[in-house]
This record gives sequence, C-alpha cells and structure tokens, in this order.
Amino acid sequence: MKKIVLFSTIIALSSFASASLLEDAKKVGLTPIPSNKDELTKLIDNPKNPLNKAKIELGKALFFEPRLSKSNLISCNTCHNLATGGVDGVGAAIGHKWTSNPHHLNSPTVYNAVFMDKQFWDGRNPDLETQAQGPMQAEPEMAISKEMAVKRISSMAGYEEQFAKAFGENNITFQKIADAIGAFERTLVTPSRFDTFLLGNTKGLSDKEQEGLKTFITKGCTACHTGVGIGGSMQKFPLVKPYKYADIGDFKGDKNGMVKTPTLRNITQTAPYFHNGAVWSLEEAVTIMGETQLGVTLSDKETNSIVTFLKSLDGEMPSIIYPKLPSVTASTPKPDLN
Repeated sequence: MKKIVLFSTIIALSSFASASLLEDAKKVGLTPIPSNKDELTKLIDNPKNPLNKAKIELGKALFFEPRLSKSNLISCNTCHNLATGGVDGVGAAIGHKWTSNPHHLNSPTVYNAVFMDKQFWDGRNPDLETQAQGPMQAEPEMAISKEMAVKRISSMAGYEEQFAKAFGENNITFQKIADAIGAFERTLVTPSRFDTFLLGNTKGLSDKEQEGLKTFITKGCTACHTGVGIGGSMQKFPLVKPYKYADIGDFKGDKNGMVKTPTLRNITQTAPYFHNGAVWSLEEAVTIMGETQLGVTLSDKETNSIVTFLKSLDGEMPSIIYPKLPSVTASTPKPDLN
C-alpha cells in the first residue's frame, strides 16, 4: 500500500511540475501551431492575397518550376528543398552559373516561414509574397527578369487556366506568380510534439525534453526564440560578445545591425547554422548563442539538455506530391546559361 501511495505521489508531483512548466512556457510567449484547421487558416492567411485551393496548387507548381530561372535549371525548391528540411544543406546558397551567394548567406528554411515577422536575414520584406519576387530576379540566384518570367509562364499551355481559377482572371503578371508561390509557402507548417504540449498534453514531451525546455526558458533563450515560429523577430546580432565566425562573409544585418532570428522548428534538419552557415553542430550553435547573445557559458549538461528539447521541435511535414508541370511550346523562350 505504501508503494502505491508513493507512486501516486510521484505521479502527482510530476504532473504538477509539467503543468507549471507549461504555464512558464506560455508566460514567455511560446505559442502553439493551432490544431484546429480553421484557426490555422486564419493565422497563416494574408488578407492581401487570400488563400484558396486553386492558388495553393498553382503556387506549388510554380515553387517547383525551374523555368522561372534564366537557365531553366533552378526553382524555389533548389535552395528550399522540401525533402531536406526546406533548405539546401550548404553553407552559402548556390545560384545562376553555380554562383555562391556574394555575402555568403545561408538559405533559411521555408517551412514555418509564414510565422516569421519579416523575411530575409536583414528583414527587408514584410511577407512571403514580396519575398518570392527577390530570388527570381537576383543575379546570383534565379537571375530572370520580370518580363521573361511572365513570358515563359504565359507560353506554356495550362497555366492561363490555373491563374484564372486562382485569381479570377487569366492575365499572368509577375506579382501574381509571386503571390501564388507565397500562398503555397504559407501552407508549409509542421506541428510537432511540442505543440501538443503547449495545447495541454503535458505528456507530449518526455521528462528529459521538459528538463531541456526549462533550461531553454531559464537561460533566456526565449528572449528571441518565442512566438509560434519560435523565432522570426529582428534582433541585434551579435549582442554581448563577438560572433566567432563573423569573418565568413560580409553580412552585418540591416542598417541597425539587426538580424532576423531563425525559427528553431525542425532545427535538427537545417544545418549548417547562422546567417553565414558557418556551424554544422547544433551543440556548438547552442553554445555560441549562449556566449554571443546571452553572455553566459553553458555547461555541457545545459547545452545537451537544450538540444534534447530542440529535437522535440521536429514536426510533421505536409505531404507534397511533386506536380506535373506544363510542357513548353514553340513560343517558350529558350534557356539562357549566360
């Protein structure tokens, strides 16, 4: 009988500790991805570019469309590969003519990008729709002009009908191309076990993961990594101490030295880390963040505990069926490799 009472007491204390940790997580602004479909749609939708099924399907096709690049070889998925965590897995993005990003900037994941306050490392664009316009035109990336993008897409049978269903009219413009891509990207969310914990299931995380979450909160990581995206705001970087790999590339943030905080969702799948892709070890990345942003030296135990928690942020990827793209016609502009 005593053993049963003791066991019951341990369970009760454990449940109380989990409930208390849940409240702490909410207090520091950690917010779940809604499990209710209508609530999620409301959260990810853009009133300026309302979601609909036809637009999302069109956006998916255009996301995988390599003919939106000057060479016919590069699509959005090249740098934001949906099969590999939404990233390309290299330190600096590679684009047209095998050009490495001139500032040695790393491709951030497209998964959960909808939850970011701003887009690009320097936060220069407010949403996914405006962001989508940049890489297509950038010379070191897809290197296509607005006019050529429209001409290519307009020349292929099938796209006019898809644009008509998506936008209510079949005239194809560069902005609509980007808006459709942005609409598709808004659906790329990955709910995880951590979200079930935040939604009230205190058994959603193991004891070790809860211990890691507690360390994550008490050490101050949530000063930047919070909200639904567990990141996404603009923060001063470096803040307390110099970033040890700052000499890789010349990126210094925006005019105020602010850098977009990356999401920690699916962080185990998105190495290398930091804006310049200089760090391949998640443990090293956590250690550097402690020193650079928090001014603390994390012990190995604390670092490993935080990493254990971060692994719980691996989410359920949406099922993406690779689209069958329209065929070129005699009027489709030819690839240009120069």
